[in-house]
Amino acid sequence: MSRIKGLWEDRANQIRYGKWLVQYSKPYMGKIVAIMLFNLMQTFLSLWMVQISKQIIDNATFGSDFIRMIVIYVVLTLVLQVIYVGMTLASTMLGEKFTFGIRKQLYEKIIRSHWMDVKKYHTGDLMTRLTSDAGNIADGIVNTIPGIIQLIIELVAVFFTLFYYSPLLALFALLVAPVAALASWWLGKKLKKLQIKVQESEAAYRSFIQESLANLLIVKSFTNEEYFADKLTQLREERFYWVYKRTKAGVAASTAMSLTFQFGYIVAFAYGAIQISRKVITYGTMSVFLTLVNRVQTPIMQLAQQIPKVVSILASAGRVIELQDIPVEKKQEEKMESTNVGVAVDGVTFGYTDETVLDNVSLRIVPGEFVAIVGESGIGKTTLIRIIMSFMSDVQGSVRFFNEDGEEELANAGTRDYIAYVPQGNTLFSGTIRENILMGNLCATEEDVVEALRLASGYDFVMELPQGLDTVIGERGHGLSEGQAQRIAIARAFVRKAPFLILDEATSALDEVTEQAVIRGLQQLTPRPTCLIITHRKSILEYCDREIKLEGKTAMEVS
Repeated sequence: MSRIKGLWEDRANQIRYGKWLVQYSKPYMGKIVAIMLFNLMQTFLSLWMVQISKQIIDNATFGSDFIRMIVIYVVLTLVLQVIYVGMTLASTMLGEKFTFGIRKQLYEKIIRSHWMDVKKYHTGDLMTRLTSDAGNIADGIVNTIPGIIQLIIELVAVFFTLFYYSPLLALFALLVAPVAALASWWLGKKLKKLQIKVQESEAAYRSFIQESLANLLIVKSFTNEEYFADKLTQLREERFYWVYKRTKAGVAASTAMSLTFQFGYIVAFAYGAIQISRKVITYGTMSVFLTLVNRVQTPIMQLAQQIPKVVSILASAGRVIELQDIPVEKKQEEKMESTNVGVAVDGVTFGYTDETVLDNVSLRIVPGEFVAIVGESGIGKTTLIRIIMSFMSDVQGSVRFFNEDGEEELANAGTRDYIAYVPQGNTLFSGTIRENILMGNLCATEEDVVEALRLASGYDFVMELPQGLDTVIGERGHGLSEGQAQRIAIARAFVRKAPFLILDEATSALDEVTEQAVIRGLQQLTPRPTCLIITHRKSILEYCDREIKLEGKTAMEVS
């Protein structure tokens, strides 16, 4: 009763997942139906072959029309093989398109949602949902669900064909259906929980690998290679445990059903042998009995075996829908004139947990100002930047951009069009240096790229590289020094030519001479941007118009 109650209580989610799957499948429905119809054609042709095989056996016995039946049988075999090859290719390609469609939709959802909402999930978990879960859903829609429909139709067709020859055997063969249904219900309930555990363990496994490889330098610096190898083994053992439990449950149920069907086959064989001994049926009819009894039982068994797959589809759909439910960032369509832009922060309060990081912070930066934000590490400087850039949701207070004409616009995803940003750390992508700089402005010309690189004091060292701007660098700027990578990131911001520039410890990896050159380059940008600089370096402060200090969770002007 508790299992029935559990399924009933979860019905709302199952229905929701099912509706989402139907809605998402609509663009592919025509091709899915076409593949299913061809597969049904295979079923009916194979049933025709059963009839022909009976005639071949009987005609060989009585010596009439044997050759014609053999030719028809061979032709049907070839036709079935052609259909099988064609449908395999078609379903494989459709599955790939379907999988990519889910991944693309999910990927776009992730990159268009609030950064803070997405960061709640580990990168490895997101990758599992984009790969394994998307693959499960695609395979289920393209293969599993149409396969279940096909099996039901096949079961009905085979049952009535067998009923035509022997009503008794048809009814007996069908008796295994309640057994299979009960086993499937029990298995589905058990496997749903196990499938979720398997997916969670896979996410943990991938997350650990991804994170440890991304921070390989730290692993090696503290000589923790052995610890991380052992940790990976531990995660693998946990995954093996859940995979084993899921597989064991499936094998146990499948074995029980298989033995039941084997018993049914033995009964059909014995019944046919007795009928032959009494000369009630021919040898051809006997072969039909055995073939059709197996063809009745096989769809029932395969239907039962589809239950774990259906459970897997619904579990994966739930994990994908969870990401689909993340609110998308809102962009304001009407834009103010943005040649010169300032920002006003009024009464902003925010905390990552119940404890606030910023409490009633207010500040105003007018167009064209260079303002430094200073304060102790961890005081909330980068958090303030993220709020200004609308990376955070659930922020109390307001952030408004304004221009010299008095036009205003509340901070939203669209106001990032006004901003060029140099974040902390190494944020370069694998690819060429040119591609990395162009991420700041995809429409930039060659002259724009070169000029931005000059102002960032990166032109000379880039031109000394073997391929210049087309030099390929690895993930996180591998192949460049930290200072070089930082200058590429600064050039990426400069080429954007945005009216509002944010530098978050952007010169921390530069020596004093290079830093001074970069600041002078910044001052040469035209038109002159409003600049917000987070820094711990006193040398930069002399280039700033004002200094604002974050202290005690609030902001204050430094005189």
